[in-house]
Amino acid sequence: MIKVGDTLPEATLMEFSEVEGNGCSIGPNPVPVAKAAAGKTIALFALPGAFTPTCSAKHVPGYLEKFSELQAAGVDEIWCVSVNDAFVMGAWARDLKSQGKVRMLGDGDAAFTKATGLTLDLTGKGMGLRSNRYSMLVKDGKVASLNVEAPGKFEVSDAATMLAQAKA
Repeated sequence: MIKVGDTLPEATLMEFSEVEGNGCSIGPNPVPVAKAAAGKTIALFALPGAFTPTCSAKHVPGYLEKFSELQAAGVDEIWCVSVNDAFVMGAWARDLKSQGKVRMLGDGDAAFTKATGLTLDLTGKGMGLRSNRYSMLVKDGKVASLNVEAPGKFEVSDAATMLAQAKA
């Protein structure tokens, strides 16, 4: 499992773009993790699935609510990672009105999630292999803090915890 001090794994996440610009076309665009994280402080949080109850009602909304405070604490970007495709993540971004605040990044084949060692097997619940719920503060591609939730919990990967770590 990834730990504090480790470099983020080499992987490519996918992001759905509604508008063309900054070298991105409309539709899914690759986000090479190492390149995208270089020289930045990122509040990254991952969750089991788009449109799921806790994720939609608490996890993402908390980061949207704390967006300005996280920026003031030195966070350059906020990333939400889920084992979903870019189209689903784009639809979820529209639904939650997260554009310009939280980058909704799809890990469709779970390559990033597997590389972190933070997988969650929800096969018995009809969801297959997913990501565990966690957050990490990443500085220039290296994990500065890591908060992994116990199964079924939402206590340490929230925006308030991340904000306290960003301010430390």
